[in-house]
Amino acid sequence: MAYAVHFAAAVLACWLTAQVLSRSTWTWRSPRVAIVCWQAVGLALGLSAMGLPMAIGLAAYDRPTGGALLALADDLLHGRLPAQVSVVHLSLVGVGFGIGAVLLTTTVRSVHAAVRAQRRHRDLLTLVARDDPAAPGALVLDHPGAAAYCLPGMRPRVVVSAGTLDLLDQAELAAVLTHERAHAQERHDLVLLPFTALCRALPWLRWVHRAHDRVALLVEMRADDKARQLHEDAPLAGALRRFAAAGNRITPAGTLGVGDRDLDVRVQRLLVTGRPPRLLGAAALTLTTNLAALPITLFLS
Repeated sequence: MAYAVHFAAAVLACWLTAQVLSRSTWTWRSPRVAIVCWQAVGLALGLSAMGLPMAIGLAAYDRPTGGALLALADDLLHGRLPAQVSVVHLSLVGVGFGIGAVLLTTTVRSVHAAVRAQRRHRDLLTLVARDDPAAPGALVLDHPGAAAYCLPGMRPRVVVSAGTLDLLDQAELAAVLTHERAHAQERHDLVLLPFTALCRALPWLRWVHRAHDRVALLVEMRADDKARQLHEDAPLAGALRRFAAAGNRITPAGTLGVGDRDLDVRVQRLLVTGRPPRLLGAAALTLTTNLAALPITLFLS
């Protein structure tokens, strides 16, 4: 039962860590480190949710979960089971595998839905989008609404609308295009994918949805940082203000848009410079990686 206690402690630690991360503002100054922390917490949560019922069901073997699973498989193969292992214990092991199957299935479904939406939109772009020297390297849609987004994938495309060309000046547009290219270069769609899958697998847990929203904001902040490396803060901040004022912003499904989330917070962050909290970020990274390593160790020992 000691291993079940460890898994339960890991689940509780995931919840507590997620609560702290979701309320912390240091993550805004180090979005890349914070994204890695969130990924570690998500991995730990998924493995611990699988391992907890398994460890309870395998308590009679009094060994780490991975070794206990091998022992159970051997016993089932030879038609013998310890006296302490009942149908209830076997059902708990099945629940653990079921949780893993749900997580895997929802991940596959999320990937399929994203790829399908991206393929449909890419086909649409070949019909209605055009090149424009005003937006080098991007496709332009003849739409009056404000739109600037990255269509991720093996062949990522950056798309802006004609309304965006009218909305932004040259410096602001250049900063926005750099922002969108950062999404494609760092594959931020893959960063968000596990959290989308967790939301589908655990739709009743509000803090899982909060984690998804927080990671989505950090992804935008990370792209903002990539843009500010090549451009001054003012053009990007000005572009975000203009997008905030535009009432008809457009971001199709399966894409990552510059005007998606918390524009006021991102503008304030750009205008208030601050050094990344390296010591605090390193401590958080150490804590969350150790948290992710705990269920892995319990499975592999």
